[in-house]
Amino acid sequence: MADAKAKFGAPSKVPAWVNLALIPFLNLLAAFFISGLVILVVGDNPLKALEVLFYGAFGYPEAVGYTLYYTTNFIFTGLAVAIAFHCGLFNIGAEGQAFIAGLGVGLAALYLDFLPFWAIIPISIFSAALFGGAWAYIPAYLQAKRGSHIVITTIMFNFIAFSVMNYILVEVLISPDAGGSPETREFGENTWLAYAPDFTGMSESPLNFSFLIALGLSAAFYYFVWHTRWGYEIRVVGENETAARYSGISVSRNIILAMVISGALAGFVAVNELLGVHHKVIMDFTGGYGFVGIAVALMGRNHPVGIFMAALLFGAIYQGGTELAFEMNTINKEMVIVIQGLIILFSGALENMFRPKIEDFFRRRPSARTAEV
Repeated sequence: MADAKAKFGAPSKVPAWVNLALIPFLNLLAAFFISGLVILVVGDNPLKALEVLFYGAFGYPEAVGYTLYYTTNFIFTGLAVAIAFHCGLFNIGAEGQAFIAGLGVGLAALYLDFLPFWAIIPISIFSAALFGGAWAYIPAYLQAKRGSHIVITTIMFNFIAFSVMNYILVEVLISPDAGGSPETREFGENTWLAYAPDFTGMSESPLNFSFLIALGLSAAFYYFVWHTRWGYEIRVVGENETAARYSGISVSRNIILAMVISGALAGFVAVNELLGVHHKVIMDFTGGYGFVGIAVALMGRNHPVGIFMAALLFGAIYQGGTELAFEMNTINKEMVIVIQGLIILFSGALENMFRPKIEDFFRRRPSARTAEV
């Protein structure tokens, strides 16, 4: 058998960089190509639009600060979705989990603001992770113990989270000075996260200490998933539940663990938005970051390095898209959303469009060389 393989050329494995870099790049290229056609149809220059988009995202320090601010949220939600993916779960509830985490931040920052900053900030951050994880625990328990599908329950819990927060903000925590707007009073300055230092030129942007937290969590994510027993068990459950059961791994425990961690990671969006930017709890501060996190995780192949690169891409599109809508008359906010949607489409639903042909090409190359010899 070995001689036959050597003679005729056994199918080879596809290089890792093909799946990690080449296929996502081609998906992104396809999305930009279709976006360029759309811009061309509406009567503008796609190359000019790309130039404006890039300049708006990276052309000056304040723009870079805004890009990294958006990137921070996408890192949190991308990591949240990725840890669930590693366990074979599709968490669509990061948006609601981040929203409920805002309640945890608000309660800590509003009622414990008599504490010094070195105490209140860690408590507020912990509260965000706790509330986000607790909100994810309920659908995780229903999946693990009752067989309820995680996709259905997390979607439902998004709507429940919005309703709960709306009630609490309107009926309980609303500020008398809000003028009817559903928001709390401003947090004390001792709860605010530090902004980017002046010497970077990004101090006029909302970029704050949360960006460093996101980088730290990315490193912790890598260590946890690939270098701990818990991470190994989560990955085994995600690959094959039956094999996990036969090897003595508790499937239900790992489903709950992965989802609680996922909810806690999503909760850090509230840290960036409320402690870092708004300094009060407001409605809709999540801004759709939880849903975009799904595309970020898919595009980043559920690896923290890939997630950072994908998050940076979406951060650049969010910030550069604002500049694009301002500078070019034929491109409005809706057109920018179309571009974002195309990237999500090609990196998510259509991510396997090019995969079969590309993988087949790389599998055949060694065989072809052997046959020629």
